[in-house]
Parts: sequence; structure tokens; C-alpha cells
Amino acid sequence: MDKKESIDLYREMVIIRRLEERAAELYQQGKIGGFLHLYIGQEAVSAGISSVRQPQDRLITAYRDHGWAISAGIDPNAVMAELLGKVDGCSKGKGGSMHMADTELNFWGGHAIVGAHIPLAAGLALGDVYQGNDDAVTICMFGDGSTNIGFFHEGLNLSKVWNLPVLWVCENNQYGMGTAVDRASAVSEIRQKAEGYGMPNERIEGMDVMEVRKEVSRVLEKIRKEGGPYLLEIMTYRYRGHSMGDPERYRDKDEVKKWEEEDPIGIYRKELIAGKIATAKELDAVDEEAMKIVDDAEAFAKASPNPDKSTLFEDIYVEPTPVEYRGYALERESEGR
Repeated sequence: MDKKESIDLYREMVIIRRLEERAAELYQQGKIGGFLHLYIGQEAVSAGISSVRQPQDRLITAYRDHGWAISAGIDPNAVMAELLGKVDGCSKGKGGSMHMADTELNFWGGHAIVGAHIPLAAGLALGDVYQGNDDAVTICMFGDGSTNIGFFHEGLNLSKVWNLPVLWVCENNQYGMGTAVDRASAVSEIRQKAEGYGMPNERIEGMDVMEVRKEVSRVLEKIRKEGGPYLLEIMTYRYRGHSMGDPERYRDKDEVKKWEEEDPIGIYRKELIAGKIATAKELDAVDEEAMKIVDDAEAFAKASPNPDKSTLFEDIYVEPTPVEYRGYALERESEGR
């Protein structure tokens, strides 16, 4: 990466951190409804993967999706407006925290039901195979807790049976809600679950954005060349509770403090300075810029109107869309069978 790309990556991580901190404040003020799952501590994963994702690669994730929305390219204004339920939000203010999406950016959400998006990822990849999009990989993110339910196993099985180009990524932040991984999973390493389906897999560190970038780039290239699914377990840590209502009685403050010493933004900042890619003064300016972007996003969101009541039943079902099968336009999907 050149200097601009390196600093852009740093800016992205800081914007995610500051926007999440502001979202927590707005939630406590009653400005954000529903649940709020913060991504603080996991920024290196979304920034690292998105920096090597190609435009044809589909991205789908679970409910801890604000950071992913920004890394996918959604404007922070639209992310903040969605959090506040405003009409200028990326889902028109009707999706909220857990349903950030923009299909034009090949970002397919943001899904609230634990693990329910995993079979959808297999479907996205199957669609690419049918349409001859041979260079596309579907990247599916999920948490460690979702690997204990049926959706996970059904999705992995189908992807291997049909040899679909899917990069399954478990963001192992050590806890499924308030339960430690070793109290709920029969295996200590989530990646081992891919062995049951004969799927290649590995575990990598997720607190260093450059390490994530390097390893995911390698695996994506492997999938493009050889086809088939691959599972990555990325070790990370969330500094805040599962959601805003989590009292965090299941872990010690010392444990959180230890992980905060391995802060992904701090690690990358040190790397940039040590490598003489940027000075501390330059990065301080980026920090200030990120704060202003978040200030502006909050002002934008607060000025945006609420969705009109007449739109309540819009965007519930898919509108009629053109159906294509291997380059041919069809009137009905059944004609492609």
C-alpha cells in the first residue's frame, strides 16, 4: 500500500471507533431504539478484510454490523441516520442498528437473527455460480456463538457439497453473548468445526489489521484459483458488552484491560510511525478529522426526518426484479429450471 492507502485504512478504523462511541452516548440519551451491539475492539477485522475485498465479492454479516457498513463503503451520515431511525439512513430508517445494507456496494446486511444469514451466504454464492461469475467470492461473517446452531452446519455442508466459493469467517470475540466459548462449544477452536465437512480452515490473529489483510488476501486468492469454501477463525475481542444492556458480570475488568493494551488502532498507529509511513502529528490530524466526520454525521442524522407513516408497509417484500439465467433474461424464475 502507498502512504495514502495506509492512512485511509487508519482513518476508517478511527471513524468506526468514534462512531460507535457516539452511538453509545446517543443510545443512553434515548435517541436510538431497539438493541445496539458495538464493534469497539474488532475494527481490524472489518477494515483488514474490506481492504482486500474486490467489488465482485459479496459481503454479508450478522447484527454487529455498524463497522462493516462503514468498511463496505456506506457513508457515516447514512449509518448514523439509520441508527436514529431517520429516512436518510441506509435502510430508510426502518432497519435500525442490526439491518445496515447497501446492495449496490455488494453489502447484503446486517441480519438480526443469530446465524440466519449463513444459509443466505450459500445462496448468494450459488447464484454467482449459476450466473457464471467465476471470480466472485461470498464473504460471510458470523460470531462464535452462531457456530453452535443448525444454520451454521447446514450452510457449511451445502457450500462443501456444491463446492461454492464462500469464505466463512468466524469473528471469535471470545463470548457468545455472556457465555465463554469453552462453556458452549464442544471444541476449543471454532475452525475445527470445518473439519467435519472436509473444508480447509485455519485460525489467525485479528488485532493487527495488516496481519488480517495479508492472511485474508492469501485465502481469497486461493478460493479464486481453486474454488470451494474455506473457513477462517479470526481471534479478536470486544471491549464493550454484548449489547448496551449487558452488565458484563461474566468477565473481569482486568481481562478487558489486558486486551485493550492490544488495541488494534494503537497497534496500527505504532506500525505507521515505526515504519516512517506517517508521523504522530499526521495521525493526530486524522484523529481530529474522524471526530469531525462523526460530529457531522450526528448533526445530519438529527436533521433528517422520520420515515413517513405511509411508507410503513413498503420494502417488506422484494419488488418484481428481472431474472437472468446464464445471460438470458427470463420472465419467470421457473423457466431456468
